[in-house]
Amino acid sequence: MATLALEPTVCNIDTNVAAIEKWVDYTVLPDFARMRAAGPVHHCPESGYGPYWSIVGHREIMEAEGHPEIFSSSWDKGGITIADRDNVQNPADEPPLPMFIAMDRPQHTGQRRTVAPAFTPAEMVRQAADIRRRTSELLDSLPVGETFDWVDKVSIELTTGMLALLFDFPWEDRRLLTKWSDWATDFESVVDPERNKQRWEILYECVGYFTNLWNERKDKEPRPDLISMLIHSDATRDMTPQEYLGNLVLLIVGGNDTTRNSMSGAIMAQNLHPANWQGMMANPERIPNGVAELLRWQTPLAHMRRTAVQDSEIGGRLIRAGDKVVLWYLSANRDESVFRDADVFDPLRENARRHLSFGFGIHRCVGARLAELQLNVLLEEMQKRRMTVELAGKVERVHSSFVHGYREMPVVMRRG
Repeated sequence: MATLALEPTVCNIDTNVAAIEKWVDYTVLPDFARMRAAGPVHHCPESGYGPYWSIVGHREIMEAEGHPEIFSSSWDKGGITIADRDNVQNPADEPPLPMFIAMDRPQHTGQRRTVAPAFTPAEMVRQAADIRRRTSELLDSLPVGETFDWVDKVSIELTTGMLALLFDFPWEDRRLLTKWSDWATDFESVVDPERNKQRWEILYECVGYFTNLWNERKDKEPRPDLISMLIHSDATRDMTPQEYLGNLVLLIVGGNDTTRNSMSGAIMAQNLHPANWQGMMANPERIPNGVAELLRWQTPLAHMRRTAVQDSEIGGRLIRAGDKVVLWYLSANRDESVFRDADVFDPLRENARRHLSFGFGIHRCVGARLAELQLNVLLEEMQKRRMTVELAGKVERVHSSFVHGYREMPVVMRRG
């Protein structure tokens, strides 16, 4: 890290990019562009989440992620989202939800290592045929020339099915995983006490269901599902109920929202940049790089939060110990100093894999390979069927500055 700098001056820009209305109306990208033009690091003195720093530059986010000893992810210091613990606390004042992404070393290392075997290259080879079969069957079931919701019929169904397999979760109840994921990341609950109470009731429904699965499997031989891995690991077998729920939420959200919103983002890319999309589909060898570009362009999780544990300088700004620091992946992935014509979806982009959609450093997404595999298969199977998917109505976005995605996307699908 650099030597400490002088206190920052306040720049004449609206720095509250976390305001929910900017994400609902989707006016946030120009705000990020103005901030990047003025500098990579900005302070917001007042917001619904309190004061916070925004890091909007690609290089500076990598710098912060590369120093987890300075910029903490730990839940007891604030966690990984811009909302503070007090904003999202259980109404019964029970402890918050620790999860390994919201832990620092060494605790993070042991718990992450527990689930990592589910996402190895060998596991991806084992899963590939089933992912392709399920994707093919689903695409063949879609109506031609009729309006349907791509989010519900494709993005949710494919990712929820994948989660059910990873957990060895009862197939007939798989849509509960979507419900729990949506409520776990519900930012509207931050400002609505009644909604927050409902959120916690639903999360306890989640932990109750998974506790039954744990009890059913705890005395059985180890199996390759995530629950069995948690049961048979020294790092996780003695988790508290809050830790169990926290890690379940992490695995559900990580396995659901990232891939689900990238699958929906593919349709937005197809409609907003049709020539580049058609060029990729006419040359399927471009699809693997197109997947990396899709992840960059969509950026399914818009930010991660850190808390400074010591005074430090980044981007010429002095950040004090205890300050909230928000790493805006969405902005970094549109950083013009790294990605030329960054607002354009370009499957031929040579440095697409420099995206930060999976994070960087020790907290890089453990399921990144699986997300890439699912997206590759989806695009390959769409290409084989010569599918075009046209928007057929208003797209509704998720009301969140954390999950960067879509609630509803009416489309019409055609072949040939």
